[in-house]
Amino acid sequence: METHKPHETFTSRWGLLLAALGMAVGTGNIWRFPRIAAQNGGGEFLIAWIIFLFTWSVPLLIAEFAIGKHTRKGTIGAFGKLIGEKYGWMGGFVGFCTFAIMFYYSVVTGWCLKYLLVALLGGFSSMTPELSKQTFAVFIDSYQPIIFHVITMGLAAWIIYRGIASGLERANKVLLPGIFIVMIISAVWSLTEPNARGGLEFFFHPDFAALADYKIWLEALTQSAWSTGAGWGLILTYAVYMKQKEDVGLNSFVVGFGDNSASLLAGIVIFSTVFSLVPGDAAALLQSSGRASTGLTFEWLPALFSEMPGGFIFAILFFLALFMAAFSSLISMVELAVRNFMDAGMERPRAIIYVGAAGVIFGIPSALSSDFFENQDWVWGIGLMVSGMLVAFAVIRYGVDKFRTELVNGEGADFKIGKWYNIVMLVLIPLQFIAMISWWFYKAISDYAKDDWWDPTNIYSVGTCVAQWLLVILVLMMFNKKIMARILQK
Repeated sequence: METHKPHETFTSRWGLLLAALGMAVGTGNIWRFPRIAAQNGGGEFLIAWIIFLFTWSVPLLIAEFAIGKHTRKGTIGAFGKLIGEKYGWMGGFVGFCTFAIMFYYSVVTGWCLKYLLVALLGGFSSMTPELSKQTFAVFIDSYQPIIFHVITMGLAAWIIYRGIASGLERANKVLLPGIFIVMIISAVWSLTEPNARGGLEFFFHPDFAALADYKIWLEALTQSAWSTGAGWGLILTYAVYMKQKEDVGLNSFVVGFGDNSASLLAGIVIFSTVFSLVPGDAAALLQSSGRASTGLTFEWLPALFSEMPGGFIFAILFFLALFMAAFSSLISMVELAVRNFMDAGMERPRAIIYVGAAGVIFGIPSALSSDFFENQDWVWGIGLMVSGMLVAFAVIRYGVDKFRTELVNGEGADFKIGKWYNIVMLVLIPLQFIAMISWWFYKAISDYAKDDWWDPTNIYSVGTCVAQWLLVILVLMMFNKKIMARILQK
């Protein structure tokens, strides 16, 4: 018999949507999206990215909202309760994938806090490109990233300690509107810069022939999943606290479109600014990447801000938005892990101690080593495709039409989801997963030296992904029965 049920709920739909959007809108929109879009051609990337919003991300968000609302469990308990206890390990993999991302995501959040403080103190004035690159290199080679990593983990743990309504919801009521206000102001400002039009043309003008490149589609799928939170289990976790009469379908579309809007705003800001200040080298600069793929944001933008009129204010606005976006997503990752511990009977304060301590300890390697950081970003970023497929499997196992009619279009449904959803979940998502994974395996293997593609010690090899995924899956399967017995209180 189950003895532990969540008693907290979001106070309103507005509170739920702000929290869900706060989860989705993060550094994936402001830090990652412009760089990935630039490296994949701009306009053609947008086409693939928008397609995956409708054929991957929104359908999975719908699934997560419905599963969380129905089961009232975190990722592990939700899978066990929905499709059978023997499948609990699948929810465990979904949860661990996000937990592993949290370890290095808190490091990035710390970088954002550091740069916000530097901007507030006027540290970017007279900043040349070489000095900016040197400043970032000195920073991440020092012990400062550990300090800021610990600070951000501590702040996130404190927010989650306060609970859903008083902590998570209240924080997002400030963070989410703040992000959009700052980004809109920044976008308008950037469009007034000379040659901003060149940036918009690069961003929005597609080369349709380039869509034959598999890498664009793989990057678009992983970016869509990364940015919206589809397949992370985060929306599933938030849905545990939604009211029974809350809508599933409409909320999912609002989150998906809201997240993509934030990405487009960030793209407008970055592309317009860079093309205005370095028109001759803008494309090459946008497509470059520094250590841990952070070159554009942390190495170049400070130098660009120092050159532009009003750059002091613009730098503060940009890094304020970046930190708020990162932090709003980080607290959702902490809540996901805490929810799973609470399902096992642990009280929230104790669960936060475990999660916070794990976050601090296991985030230190990424704070100290850019190679380790890049490896974890690679392994678990691509792992989101696996997580998404596991969520789809749960829906298929339950029965797609039954899932749609009973759990999606059931109590509280203001926006009915049609039979197109059956086709997407039953056919399109599995086909996209198989195609993307197979394509990735083939190209990754063929692009590597004969003996390197399987090497688990290679940062970007297929072997390192498969080895780490399998290790986690094997451990979860080994302890699945004990974990489920604890969660379902048997």
